[in-house]
Amino acid sequence: MKDRKPSLLALASLCLLSVALALPTNASAASEKETLRFNVSPNGYPPYLIVKGRTPSGIMWDVMSLIADRLGYELIAEKVPRKRVDQMLLEGYIDATPRAREWTDEPEKFLFTNPVVDIEEVFFIPKDSELAYRTPEDMFSRTIVTHLGYIYPALEPHFESGKIQRFDVARDRDMFLYVLHGNRFDAAVADRLVGKWFLRNEGLRDNFRTSAKSISTFGFRIMLRKDWQGFADEFNRELARIRENGELDAILANYR
Repeated sequence: MKDRKPSLLALASLCLLSVALALPTNASAASEKETLRFNVSPNGYPPYLIVKGRTPSGIMWDVMSLIADRLGYELIAEKVPRKRVDQMLLEGYIDATPRAREWTDEPEKFLFTNPVVDIEEVFFIPKDSELAYRTPEDMFSRTIVTHLGYIYPALEPHFESGKIQRFDVARDRDMFLYVLHGNRFDAAVADRLVGKWFLRNEGLRDNFRTSAKSISTFGFRIMLRKDWQGFADEFNRELARIRENGELDAILANYR
């Protein structure tokens, strides 16, 4: 019996060592997060998406980052041009993008979360202009600077009829500079928060005023493929939670 004890102890130790070595691998595999590829666009959409530097920021990125982490996803930023986003989303190259349903050509092809924030579109008018906006008819025979690829439901019929001229630019910054320095442009149309963010950061706040009446107000959401219904449901529940506990307000305060 004495001769067997060392071999039994050695066998027990070997078993324990095998279990110990296996645990970190299993724990690591269990802790691996599923990835979520989120479009932030090449130029961003400040203050909702800011792509300066290595790490994105902005209202939509911060909200998505917070919720995705809590739901067990690793958020990966992808910079996809606006005209390619919908197709790349449908084909699975990206998983999600910030979007208003009203900005989408075929919204029935996609799944939308509840609104994260509200978009309020207004006209930004040079301060020395006498132009006033109450109804779309006030903009007849005018040329409006707009964002390339964006849809403006309240103005689309008048763009199509030619009663209001539309001039597209790719970057929000250029929208205001064209109006400020181009004689044939009367106003720019943009979200109130986006416009104020840019004008404040560029030192141009005193050069523009906004129309008292908004063109439209709608929800800025997360757009997904239809097979992401489970994530959308969890996202909506967590969004309601951070709205109620003040975390969403704290994010918004960082960009106002």
